[in-house]
Amino acid sequence: MAQEDVFKKLVSHCKEYGFVFPSSEIYDGLGAVYDYGQMGVELKNNIKQYWWQSMVLLHENIVGIDSAIFMHPTIWKASGHVDAFNDPLIDNRDSKKRYRADVLIEDQIAKYDEKIEKEVAKARKRFGEAFDEAQFRTTNARVLEQQQKRDALHQRYSDAMNAGPDLSELRQIILDEEIVCPISGTRNWTEVRQFNLMFSTEMGSTADGSMKIYLRPETAQGIFVNYLNVQKTGRMKVPFGIAQIGKAFRNEIVARQFIFRMREFEQMEMQFFVKPGTELEWFKQWKETRLKWHKALGFGDDHYRYHDHEKLAHYANAATDIEFLMPFGFKEVEGIHSRTNFDLSQHEKFSGKNIKYFDPETNESYTPYVIETSIGVDRMFLSVMSASYQEEKLENGETRVVLKLPAALAPVKLAVMPLVKKDGLPEKAREIIDSLKFHFHCQYDEKDSIGKRYRRQDAIGTPYCVTVDHQTLEDNCVTLRNRDTMEQERVPISSLDSIIADRVSITSLLKKLQ
Repeated sequence: MAQEDVFKKLVSHCKEYGFVFPSSEIYDGLGAVYDYGQMGVELKNNIKQYWWQSMVLLHENIVGIDSAIFMHPTIWKASGHVDAFNDPLIDNRDSKKRYRADVLIEDQIAKYDEKIEKEVAKARKRFGEAFDEAQFRTTNARVLEQQQKRDALHQRYSDAMNAGPDLSELRQIILDEEIVCPISGTRNWTEVRQFNLMFSTEMGSTADGSMKIYLRPETAQGIFVNYLNVQKTGRMKVPFGIAQIGKAFRNEIVARQFIFRMREFEQMEMQFFVKPGTELEWFKQWKETRLKWHKALGFGDDHYRYHDHEKLAHYANAATDIEFLMPFGFKEVEGIHSRTNFDLSQHEKFSGKNIKYFDPETNESYTPYVIETSIGVDRMFLSVMSASYQEEKLENGETRVVLKLPAALAPVKLAVMPLVKKDGLPEKAREIIDSLKFHFHCQYDEKDSIGKRYRRQDAIGTPYCVTVDHQTLEDNCVTLRNRDTMEQERVPISSLDSIIADRVSITSLLKKLQ
């Protein structure tokens, strides 16, 4: 099945089973804004809990805060967002649609990559085990031709972005590459313009007394302006980190690919404050730590890769992305940046306050350097759903749709099902739920045949199902079914907690990180 079709099915599945709904749907929706349903909010909360505990439980020198969404407008002047938080946009005159110029070019680079991979895949199929991929990539004429085009475009694009960006050059690249509008199919493009992404609003009771403020486009600045408060009240010593989970807002013009790019989204960020001169060592360490966190979910190492930045932000001296293989290709889910001391120095300059750190060991004051790890909750949610969604052909010829979610992240850990709705079986099932609901999320299900109920639980990713039958009333044993293998075993009711609890707890994931 084409990856595009898989993605469409995933989006449909998210709505059908209560994971994600279009926001304001009864009013025909609001572009690039989504609501999380009853299953989605549980999965999302579990992802956040996994991240939070991996930060504040496993690291004695990392603590959390929750800063306000509204902040003094000068903060965004100091951070550079007022002047430099822009996207290069281009319009197609025929379709009247607006696009990000950099995204159009990046998609074109991806097309060259796809052509190369198709040639490699065909050769692999043709030559079988005797296939030497490295030799093929360096000798095949078609691969070399596409690689040359790809590298030339990539270099030209990098030069244009590093030059400010050079807006006229970005437009010229689009024209030279003959990139067409996906809607109209034409190349009737306008000039490229910069567009600021921040939402603004007014604070104050009267028009005359109001102040223009912004909805925060990132959560990091709330940490920076509070770092000294946290350091002093928590008696923290460098190196130390501050973690935060919160909403951010960007007026994305080209918001697309479901919840991958939205106007209202959630971030999990940790800013790690270090001594100047040690930042690149810490950057390397946090790269490894964060990739290990992702891989612990068990989706396979081939689903992840680093993408080191060639064009660094004005505040950074090193940056990399952790990319995940989505149905629409490798895409960024987390960024790790060495932000130098830019943010703290700027806030010191604009506020006029001394926010240097005093090091009691060396008896000196300095502005710490910062390593940032920043992950989008919604993108993480999408990556987990994408990797978990499977359509399996069964031995009886049927197809089952199953979400093979990591058990610790699954919205429902255990479904308890009476075989029939009589003879005391529902009461026994409720009894089991009442004893286990304090330990993990359980669901009672008695509607339809047992086979349909299994399929329904497979579709929401429930790792375990328990069936209560007439034999249960005699021996206090139930049938325990595993979602992934569909194997069933008889187990005592008294053993359910010990069998299931450890496998479905966040602790089971955290232990892999030690």
